[in-house]
Amino acid sequence: MPETPEAEGLTVGQVSARLPVTVRALHHWDEIGLARPSLRTAAGYRLYTAGDLERLHRVVVYRELGLGLDRIRAVLDDSATDVPGALRAQRARVVERIDRLQQLIGGLDRMIDAQERGLLLTVEQQAAIFGPQWDPEGPVKARRLYGDTTQWRQYAERSASRTPEEWRAVADAVGALDRALGEAMDAGVAPGSPEAHRLVERHRDVFAANFPLTREMQVCLARMYEDDPGFAAHYDGIRPGLATWFRHLVDADARAHGLDPDTATWDGGAS
Repeated sequence: MPETPEAEGLTVGQVSARLPVTVRALHHWDEIGLARPSLRTAAGYRLYTAGDLERLHRVVVYRELGLGLDRIRAVLDDSATDVPGALRAQRARVVERIDRLQQLIGGLDRMIDAQERGLLLTVEQQAAIFGPQWDPEGPVKARRLYGDTTQWRQYAERSASRTPEEWRAVADAVGALDRALGEAMDAGVAPGSPEAHRLVERHRDVFAANFPLTREMQVCLARMYEDDPGFAAHYDGIRPGLATWFRHLVDADARAHGLDPDTATWDGGAS
């Protein structure tokens, strides 16, 4: 490397200030022989000539297009390299990445909508899946009441990726459970019996489509089924007194697992 006065070339710092490239990158490109400064001062500083800068410009352009350093070296130095072919291959990779990013944007939009709305179904889809008695404003009201809770966020995360067909499967599971509860009440299933425990466990499994439900949370939910006019009307519409009967089943199941239903809280243990 010939020695030259510093005025005849640019230092690494000066090049970094002119081009969108860091000093660290310039040192790395020098070390691997991709873009080396051609001159050196008497004091040992490396300097880039006008020709070096032209090569650096080309390196920067190809790097911004996404080519790897080895591919850039081949494009610049190997006369046998099919440059249009290399660029077409890179374009195909960029298109694939754009497609993935567009899918990601769509997923983010759905997650945002789900967090804000809860249910990503049209009013018509809701009526077809959940029945004409379904209140499409229910998720909106739930968002106002529970939007700052962990359970709402979990519900929204599930909702964001759920198709109408999957919602129908959820609705069918809930309907089957409601029928099973009504039949069990008719059959005189008693709280604390093996059949009662199975029904309580089934309820927790079905409800997990919304968010994980601990036994202590289930106690609180059964209380709400009994006390809330809307829930009570639903369950007592299946069988008169079913809301209270089911609450007794849940309480007995909690006691069987060492929980005191009278002290249960929604944010209690993860039992």
